[in-house]
Amino acid sequence: MTYTPAETVQRSGFTIETLRYYERIGLLADIQRDAGGHRMFSDADLEWLEVLKCLRDTGMPIAAMRRYAELALNDGSLEERMHTLADHDEAVSQQIELLHQQQRHLRDKIAYYEGLLEIERSVQEEAQTSGAGAMTDEPQISGQVGGSW
Repeated sequence: MTYTPAETVQRSGFTIETLRYYERIGLLADIQRDAGGHRMFSDADLEWLEVLKCLRDTGMPIAAMRRYAELALNDGSLEERMHTLADHDEAVSQQIELLHQQQRHLRDKIAYYEGLLEIERSVQEEAQTSGAGAMTDEPQISGQVGGSW
């Protein structure tokens, strides 16, 4: 089965500009054309686009994608393809670990602010129940930022 560029865009999630770019730089090869010269994509092309999307979405640099495509599309070494993917997998693992560290930092900061808000609410409730209003010996929480941000 073949698909028009518009159908391929819809099925793949890539823009038409990206499809053209990928063809121009060699990530897509041997795209069929109809009698009018318009691109026609096959099921195999869509499967290959899924691979490219995975590589792109996980941050593989274009140069590495081109090398992998060269190997995959030209019957390159299976071992070299595997090493290319294994190297990228390691980079993805490192990125995931970094994101987990950053997420823990964000969660710690959220917990810090939740604690400050709880103190602020307690102080406000105490001031309301005592009817004293703003007391001079109350801690001033609003506007204080702990840590570096």
